[in-house]
Amino acid sequence: CFTDPKRIRPTDPGQVEGNPIFIYHDLINENKEEVEDLKKRYKAGKVGDVEVKEKLLKALLKRFSRERARYQKLQANPKEIVEILKDGAKKAREQAEKKMIEVREKIGITNKYSFFKY
Repeated sequence: CFTDPKRIRPTDPGQVEGNPIFIYHDLINENKEEVEDLKKRYKAGKVGDVEVKEKLLKALLKRFSRERARYQKLQANPKEIVEILKDGAKKAREQAEKKMIEVREKIGITNKYSFFKY
């Protein structure tokens, strides 16, 4: 991801506004003091893109640590994934059946001789 394409060297002053890396920092990095320090140093040409991106990576890993742990747990237990999918399919089927009964009643399509509940 480009930070500032006009900035050739780490010692060149950089553009923070509209810079995708700093947009992500503002959204994800909980350490607002660190973000402000990075912005100040970036504008002054006193920090390189590598350090800015490494700090963003640390903030991303911290922010999504619970989700990563859950993902790794599910990856280690495929049977749990299958059970979650089966449970979701069952719930969706039950809701769809209720809705279809309602739809059939509203449009007057009921079959009193059917074995199925309408």
